[in-house]
Amino acid sequence: MSTQPLPAPAAPAPDAKGHQVLLRSRVEGLKGFLFVLPALVVLAIFLIYPAYYTIRLAFYEGDFHFGFFHYLGIENFKQLLTNDKDFLDLSKFPPGGALINNLRWLIVYISLSLLIGLGLAVLAVRVRYERFVKTAIFVPMAIAAVAVGIIWLLVYSPDADVGVLNALLRGGGLHTQSWLGNPSLVNYALIFAYIWASVGFVMVVLSAAIKGLPADVLEAARVDGANEWQIFRRIMFPLLSLPISVVTIWLFINVIKVFDIIYVMTGGGPGTSSRVIAFTMYEETFHNGRPGYGAAVAVIMLVLIAPVMVLNVRRFRSERVVA
Repeated sequence: MSTQPLPAPAAPAPDAKGHQVLLRSRVEGLKGFLFVLPALVVLAIFLIYPAYYTIRLAFYEGDFHFGFFHYLGIENFKQLLTNDKDFLDLSKFPPGGALINNLRWLIVYISLSLLIGLGLAVLAVRVRYERFVKTAIFVPMAIAAVAVGIIWLLVYSPDADVGVLNALLRGGGLHTQSWLGNPSLVNYALIFAYIWASVGFVMVVLSAAIKGLPADVLEAARVDGANEWQIFRRIMFPLLSLPISVVTIWLFINVIKVFDIIYVMTGGGPGTSSRVIAFTMYEETFHNGRPGYGAAVAVIMLVLIAPVMVLNVRRFRSERVVA
């Protein structure tokens, strides 16, 4: 008796509905990519490629056409950090150079901008003519940095008949000062001018954040007997941590790339006492004809900014998860 082999089981019919869903998801993904593609192209042309080119150029001597001429390895960075007294001078106390000036800007500019801006934000929401006050304080933010520099050149003028500060000193019977000609004063004079131009932005952002705080929590604290300082310190300030961090990042980036106001007001002088990193990059690249050396300065700027940006992105993600 012969046995017939059992027929092979038929393959299950494909799930037409699942196939359509998969196809639709792929089409939607392709559409999303096509929408994002122009932005990716612009990002690659104007950000990624220039960053790659600059980093590569930092390891070369470079030429007038910004070509890769004479490979130097890390020699540009060694020169900057060890032999270039205009960039970093650790042979004296206090240290000097463009990098130290940027550190001075970081401490004074960011802290004073935050303190003044936060104070104005708290006060602005309590005044009767809030919109007018905010507009008046925000106006310097709308002025170009070059115009801000020209305004403060007049304010700091050594001629007491022109300079407001020296006119006040002379009126008070005090000696006039050369605010931009004194190496020990020039950086703080520049920082104060930049604070005047930036504090309006800090005030507007923090004022909006204060208005967004839960009113019932603040009222409950007042009912429980907390005074205004306790409410600010224990409730408002912790709730403002995210807006404050955002503003701090903005101020930090401003400090690292500050150039225009220094170029207009002092040109890095007297001597090189008011140089900062961005100004050094400009001078070395275009005035001294050393694009490779200037690119090394730009890489140092990137190294300083990148960790702060990464921390900021992580902070935003953690806040979004908590929310």
